[in-house]
Amino acid sequence: MKIIKQGGHRLFEHDEETTTLVKNMLIELEKGKMDAIRKYSTLFDDWNPDNFELTDKQIQSAINQCDKQLIEDTDFCQQNVRTFAQAQLATLQPLEIEIYPGVILGHKHIPVECVGSYIPGGRYPMFGSAQMSIIPAKVAGVANVLACTPPVKGEGFYPATINAIKKAGADRIFVVGGVQAFALMAFGFEDIPVADILCGAGNKYVAEAKRQLFGRCGIDLLAGPTEIGIVADDTADPALVACDLLGQAEHDPNSGQLLVCLSEEFALKTLSEIKKQLLLLPTKEIAQASWESNGKIYVAESPLEAIELSDDYAPEHVEILQGIWISIVPA
Repeated sequence: MKIIKQGGHRLFEHDEETTTLVKNMLIELEKGKMDAIRKYSTLFDDWNPDNFELTDKQIQSAINQCDKQLIEDTDFCQQNVRTFAQAQLATLQPLEIEIYPGVILGHKHIPVECVGSYIPGGRYPMFGSAQMSIIPAKVAGVANVLACTPPVKGEGFYPATINAIKKAGADRIFVVGGVQAFALMAFGFEDIPVADILCGAGNKYVAEAKRQLFGRCGIDLLAGPTEIGIVADDTADPALVACDLLGQAEHDPNSGQLLVCLSEEFALKTLSEIKKQLLLLPTKEIAQASWESNGKIYVAESPLEAIELSDDYAPEHVEILQGIWISIVPA
């Protein structure tokens, strides 16, 4: 293996300051209810609407602001996710067996009553999360899906995100972000039902809120900053590889990116593409900081070593581009 670019290692570290801050916020939010939601929304997001929940009219107005291509692309993506979720559901069969006379064992799959879905997007739209957390819940038969998404600071909300949330099947949509959003869903203020499980990613404060709320509600997982690993041979497109790497880098300054390729020439071409694309990227400030700190490029000696390096990194998102996989795994 040859290292073309080395980056930092992503670690979860105990952060007493974050832990204490979130703990105190949750205590105040549970006690102060919507008044506390409003306080923190104003403080962190400069967002203080008459009502945090969007009306049908507001939702339709947001959808009407989306261009036709965006709506078609979102619909296409959601149909793929829905089709797969339906196929998954079909594999979950109830079981009942009488192993001895009068001794009956088994299991049933019963959807929870309420899911709280958080769709991040404090910096820019991340509406893919709507597909991944809302659609499977509705396919499973969950009666109530609450969706929260942060506002555009002081301005409103992203129409593309609202379109995705509505099309995914959320029953109620709230424009509120961060710890206060999870408190809203976990504690169930006013006529809002208490969520049985909380889903969705976010920054370190969101992750800590989910950790502290676990037990009171279920959670999907404690997700850290997003990351990607790409394994590519020389027939891959360096411009596309660079685009995919930066597509994750722009999420968070702490996001991780790994490229494992088979030649130094391809590695340098991709590195050049990354530099070119960063110049034009609207999210350059975050993406560049993330790439410079955490981006890695390795040149493997063989396809097998490339796969081993990817496995060792164990990324959240992994892509195998072109013929590498076929070359080491029989078709």
